[in-house]
Amino acid sequence: MADAPDLKNQMNQLIRGYWVTQAIYVVAELGVADLLADGPKAPGELAKATGVNSDLLYRVLRALASMGIFFEEEDGRFRLTPLADTLRSERGGQRAYAQLHGKDLYQSWGKLLEAVRSGQTAFVEAFGMPIFDYMSKNPDRGAIFDRAMTGHHGVETDPMLDAYDFSAFQEIVDVGGGNGGVLIGTLTRHAGVKGVLFELPKVADRARSAIESAGLGGRCRVEGGSFLESVPAGADLYLMRHVLHDWRDEDARKILLNCRAAMRPGGKIVVVEIVVPAGNDPSFAKWMDLMMVTYGGKERSEKQYRQLFSDAGYRLTQIVPTRSVISIIEGVPVS
Repeated sequence: MADAPDLKNQMNQLIRGYWVTQAIYVVAELGVADLLADGPKAPGELAKATGVNSDLLYRVLRALASMGIFFEEEDGRFRLTPLADTLRSERGGQRAYAQLHGKDLYQSWGKLLEAVRSGQTAFVEAFGMPIFDYMSKNPDRGAIFDRAMTGHHGVETDPMLDAYDFSAFQEIVDVGGGNGGVLIGTLTRHAGVKGVLFELPKVADRARSAIESAGLGGRCRVEGGSFLESVPAGADLYLMRHVLHDWRDEDARKILLNCRAAMRPGGKIVVVEIVVPAGNDPSFAKWMDLMMVTYGGKERSEKQYRQLFSDAGYRLTQIVPTRSVISIIEGVPVS
């Protein structure tokens, strides 16, 4: 066992974790990595381009460089490192992920204690409304949220498709399918499958252009609505990736029931989520579950998914792990 000073130092590093979050947020919001894409620049040059204080920006960059995010040359200019390069806009959603966590989610995490005390949602405590209402009413933040989620979860699509045979189905309804990345990947790989992307109307409008751009307009239609009310009928597979974890049990059950009422005889439900393992071993899933306290949802264990499926009239038939953090949870209606 470590001695007391070592334990204090370890705890101090954990307590100060928000320092790093906020420093990364600053450079992500300012787009510093984009400005360094063509080579090293002095802090004064970066400050002029971003409209901030040169000395303070230098101090942020120096701290991040000590962690391998940027590198300070002998002449005082800063350049990209492989880690900093991930924050460039064109590299995917990492910049947006930092912007989301450094502002919107950072503020909601600040209300975690209030949420634990009240049993309410931390995001509502911070902003006065659920997260998806907030993103809809603030389209600039909603666009950042979309880019962050696409970049963060986009790498899960191939592992999902490698682990489960979606070619066995005639039509897939992607419930809460976001901008269409999951369904585009699925239909692209399986040419004989048709699809329906179902989302809130404003999100559906964005997804429609993505579906058309992918050349899938003839095999995939986009519908807008609320899955808490109903979902498109007649498909033999209802797919949800990172949807149920946004909702508490009563609403998750309602979504599953709506899918059950809509699916054709012999249909299946496939839920793609992180499954929280039992025991005390470190697990990203356990921290994701804590983040869902800020959203109002929850990550679930196998036992919890079995109970949730049973409550909605399904039998959980299998849980298929993937080479990503996600698992594929399959169920069939109980007659």
